[in-house]
Amino acid sequence: MEGLSARLPFHFSVSMTTRPPRPGEVDGVDYRFVDRATFEAAVAAGEMVEWARYSGHLYGTPKAAIEGPLSEGADVLLDIEIVGARQVKDAFPEALMVYVLPPSLEALEARLRGRGDTDEEAMRRRLEVAEWQIGQAREFFDHFVVNDDLGAAVEEVAGILAAPRPPQVPS
Repeated sequence: MEGLSARLPFHFSVSMTTRPPRPGEVDGVDYRFVDRATFEAAVAAGEMVEWARYSGHLYGTPKAAIEGPLSEGADVLLDIEIVGARQVKDAFPEALMVYVLPPSLEALEARLRGRGDTDEEAMRRRLEVAEWQIGQAREFFDHFVVNDDLGAAVEEVAGILAAPRPPQVPS
């Protein structure tokens, strides 16, 4: 996000999750870390714009995290997976959808192994999910960016976001 935020103004929406923080992650910066009951209560109350189960945990975006910045005219950036992205597109048909892909599933596996926090069974499941998600993304994403070089990928995303877009008519 740092590279992109240095090029364009936007509001980054911090997702909520039930997974525990990884070393170095900060609550409210990387994610809002909550217990399952809190997350499920937010879903039941209709407070989530999108949510999904992923790798045994719940992830989602509270409506409040995006409605305020949108009402002020800010672009809002969400870092979410495919099920949530489909929900966002349903709720906000005008949303500009950019899918950032790994250069290959092998490269994704190497990145996951490099983190050192994923066991073999979880690795297998994540790679299967990634393959499925890439196939699904082709149905409704507007742009695809391959992240084989972080600087180049940031530049490409910045170019997409900075390009003129038609004005949106409030619904």
